[in-house]
Amino acid sequence: MLVLGIDTCGPTGSVALGRTTALGVEILRQRELDGRSYSATLVTAVGDLLEQQGIGLVDIGCIVIVNGPGSFTGVRVGLSAAKGLAEGVGTPLIAVSRLVVLAHKAGLRSAALDAHRNELFLRREDGAEMLAGAEDLASLPAEPYIAVCDEAAISLLQAAQPDARLTRLEAPTAADALMAAARGIAAGEFTDVALLDGHYLRRSDAEIFGTPVLAAAIQSA
Repeated sequence: MLVLGIDTCGPTGSVALGRTTALGVEILRQRELDGRSYSATLVTAVGDLLEQQGIGLVDIGCIVIVNGPGSFTGVRVGLSAAKGLAEGVGTPLIAVSRLVVLAHKAGLRSAALDAHRNELFLRREDGAEMLAGAEDLASLPAEPYIAVCDEAAISLLQAAQPDARLTRLEAPTAADALMAAARGIAAGEFTDVALLDGHYLRRSDAEIFGTPVLAAAIQSA
């Protein structure tokens, strides 16, 4: 089965094409995306990726979308594109957390990503995912091993949980998402496109600083 991966959650993004095998997913090709122009380049990049392999969207057996946490704009652009592509030809879709992808890439169960504002997105060994600041981290039991990919998250963890052992990696990509989702693809654990939403972990600025009416409108959107 050919599978398509989309990740637009970070400062840079990517799309990847793979093929399922008995051992997981073989990556055929990946293309990087500039985070400042996701909305203008994502769908074109997917089209180019498929064209280079001589296939069409109807040949894709599953789309894997990284649905956060990360940039609100990036997450929404990626979700919109994935939903549109999936619904257009009836392709099954799987959503996966960027924290899960990073942890899987490291062979660990815990991971942390920079959330800005002196906070980070944290996945704990028990599978819980949360937004955490320095005080939160200091009050939580230290995770023994944590996958990390950005300096801000590393600095925050080293200050709050000095005993934690950090495994530093390159930022996760769409190819990593395909490999992290391999078991779900094989098991047919697809996501209901109608229920798919962003995995934000943080409220938007409009919800935090805006009027109650605007916040309510965003929550109901």
